[in-house]
Amino acid sequence: MQLTGAQIVIECLKEQGVDTVFGYPGGAILNVYDELYKHRDEIRHILTSHEQGASHGADGYARSTGKVGVCLATSGPGATNLVTGIATAYMDSVPVVAITCNVGVPLLGKDSFQEIDIAGITMPITKHNFIVKDVEKLADTIRRAFAIATKGRPGPVLVDIPKDVTANTCEYVPVKPEQAKRDTEQIREEDISTAVEMIQKAKKPYIFVGGGAVISEASRELEEFVEKVQAPVCDSLMGKGAYDGRKEKYTGMLGMHGTKTSNLGVSECDLLIALGVRFSDRVIGNASKFAEHAKILQIDVDPAEINKNIMVKACIIGDIKEVLTRLNARLNPMEHKAWLGHIGEYKEQYPLTCHEEGLSGPYLVSKVYEKTKGDALIVTEVGQHQMWAAQFYQYKEPRTLLTSGGLGTMGYGLGAAIGAQAANPGKQVINIAGDGCFRMNMNELATAAREKLPLIEIVVNNHVLGMVRQWQDLFYEKRYSATVLDDGMDYVKLAEAMGAEGYRACSREEFDQAFEKALKSGKPVLIDCVIDRDDKVFPMVAPGAAISEVFTEEDYEKH
Repeated sequence: MQLTGAQIVIECLKEQGVDTVFGYPGGAILNVYDELYKHRDEIRHILTSHEQGASHGADGYARSTGKVGVCLATSGPGATNLVTGIATAYMDSVPVVAITCNVGVPLLGKDSFQEIDIAGITMPITKHNFIVKDVEKLADTIRRAFAIATKGRPGPVLVDIPKDVTANTCEYVPVKPEQAKRDTEQIREEDISTAVEMIQKAKKPYIFVGGGAVISEASRELEEFVEKVQAPVCDSLMGKGAYDGRKEKYTGMLGMHGTKTSNLGVSECDLLIALGVRFSDRVIGNASKFAEHAKILQIDVDPAEINKNIMVKACIIGDIKEVLTRLNARLNPMEHKAWLGHIGEYKEQYPLTCHEEGLSGPYLVSKVYEKTKGDALIVTEVGQHQMWAAQFYQYKEPRTLLTSGGLGTMGYGLGAAIGAQAANPGKQVINIAGDGCFRMNMNELATAAREKLPLIEIVVNNHVLGMVRQWQDLFYEKRYSATVLDDGMDYVKLAEAMGAEGYRACSREEFDQAFEKALKSGKPVLIDCVIDRDDKVFPMVAPGAAISEVFTEEDYEKH
């Protein structure tokens, strides 16, 4: 059948099973939006307040479901406003397809109104990108974009379509998309055998779980693996929920704000089994002293991650779920009672603690966990509140913490929460934000209100840029340069002005009451939680230090 380019875009989205898109219209993309209007009963369009919100919305949709998130933007500033969201998805391996439209082909390269080379701009932050100048190639290109976004290590793909291509016609033939296959081509039998031998020889093994285990949906296989190896388990920020955070062998996060147990345990182990991790600088601290007594076995789908930040003894390249399935079939059950007992003593000795009185970040997160029974979908911005959310909420399932781990994007959370809530109408979505982060993209509260999304926005309000201030306090002799936000902003009135409900909490009792109301509201709710500006995230590893030098609040006060 003969279809226009715009019709082909919509038909291809339907082919791929897309039910929701996030975007903002403009001149160059009008043809696509006209077709979208005609198919509004099949594809829900969420009009965000800003294109950055659309890119984060697609990201939150993708992270919470495992499906591809889709965002739309017009040419020029519309397209460039997606860039931060695309980079966020790229750094955290999130499958997003961004569809932008450009000026007509004859106008390209002539500095036309709202013309920009978005393919050139996004080249370093996409798995691949395309500009489609021939309508005949459009359908195949969109199909390739979805396939690339999901294959192997997922990531964002951009498709740029000039306006005249969306108007031109050609023959369209529907194609049923192929199911993405797990990446197993590089799994070598000799690597499996080496890994089995290393694991069985180890006396003090430790398992370190990253975002790759979440992406590959390897939770069940991971649990079996842990029980066979009988080893303690720590995770990265991105690995939360891959292994149930309530289990006895779980020791908490590793790295700069990881638990003392995990940091000391990994520093003492003789084998570190790394599953889908990238050994980020925030995890490893001083690279030369990281797990210095251990052989490291790294398992990852992306060969580029092997020996990139940390030199390893052995590796297996392939999908985590498939690799663990093969390892589990080969491994005999083991015992490491003395080692597990030693780590258990660390857990008793160094628990995460919360101040006994007053409203604080740890209290807020602990109360949210208690009231939601760990069943909420938690989204965060970036900073102190992000670390508290990682430390004090026990994630029992994957895809229940959505956060910008790689790029560290302030302003990510609210857009991502909108995407997650749209994708999961039966779940309670809660975005935990700092006041600085909230101000980055607070306009998206209006989007949540317009779309009647019952998400809860918890603003951890310390009237400062908390994490930056913490560093200024600890390492810059309390020179608080440009980190104070004392400007009379009333977040409750702001929420109400945008069509949401707003509450202020200055005490534990006020927060408990406000949160109860929020859970029953059925509308977007903002809770302004006023905490002390000098509350800090502990434990902590100083920048450049070994993770074994981790210190708690008590350690800090002694010195």
